[in-house]
Amino acid sequence: MPQPPLALTLGDPAGIGPEILAKSFRDAPSQLAGCFVAGDVACIRRAAAWVAGAAPPLPVVVLDEPQEALDAPPGCIPVLQVVDTGEPPPVGRVDARAGRMAAQAVLWAARAALGGRVAGLVTAPLNKEALAAAGLPYPGHTELLQAEAAAHRGVPLADMPVRMMLANDELRTVLVSIHVSLRDALNAVTPDNVGTTLRITHESLSRSLGRAPRIAVAGLNPHAGEGGLFGREEIDVIVPAIAAARAKGVDAHGPFAPDTVFMRARKGEFDVVVAMYHDQGLIPVKYLGVEKGVNVTLGLPLVRTSPDHGTAFDIAGTGRADASSLVEAVRVARQLQR
Repeated sequence: MPQPPLALTLGDPAGIGPEILAKSFRDAPSQLAGCFVAGDVACIRRAAAWVAGAAPPLPVVVLDEPQEALDAPPGCIPVLQVVDTGEPPPVGRVDARAGRMAAQAVLWAARAALGGRVAGLVTAPLNKEALAAAGLPYPGHTELLQAEAAAHRGVPLADMPVRMMLANDELRTVLVSIHVSLRDALNAVTPDNVGTTLRITHESLSRSLGRAPRIAVAGLNPHAGEGGLFGREEIDVIVPAIAAARAKGVDAHGPFAPDTVFMRARKGEFDVVVAMYHDQGLIPVKYLGVEKGVNVTLGLPLVRTSPDHGTAFDIAGTGRADASSLVEAVRVARQLQR
């Protein structure tokens, strides 16, 4: 039996998601073979016209079932209608209907992946304000997928811990906390959260690398606390969590000064850096090039990747969006799928 197809979700239709989807199928047909858009036919047709310019737009093939994507001819965009139909929402601004469409696409794809109808999902960017305006209780993809996976397994949310990994060819980083305020992120640096992050990182990368990953752990404070002079989180929380993980076979080291540990990993000393909060881990990866970064959700019972950028309302509708990160996200999803 062939592998199920890979679902690419619509993203926020008021942003660049539909454009990078259309551009990916146009510019990288071999990489996109066996993929389809889980979203809205009208939005993709509109985006195909935007990215085509003066040339004829890529035709859209409307699917009835995900499996039909495996037989879609090259030079087209296979789309499965999974959201409410109607006129595409206006681009370039927060729109509640756009947020609802983006969420519908992700929910459909998550349930399809959990049910085995698709091999995984690559999510085009959505807008967190639009999600909130649509009444969704999730601040982003990660939390939404976590809730769906927990419901599918019939377990409490706390029993389905997930972590965000951002990666490119030079650096991987995994976060202890994700979309919370900085004040709440500091409170999230607990032995349990750091230990869970180390476990999920070890288990996930062991599968993809084929060996135990070498994990560097960033400190929370400047100079990793300087022996307690700049804070005791390293002494009281992070060091014990590393020791407990090492006792279970996790190859974790640190905590290291946050301003240098990413350079050490980039040079090959470590396979991944565990960062204590969102911006600490994401800034180094994004600085190396947003067009190559991929967001991977670790800990889910499904494959999920996404490009390393947002909805870019300022250029939505111009056809100028760069699809490189989405194509890279598809490549990584294929690797994880195998």
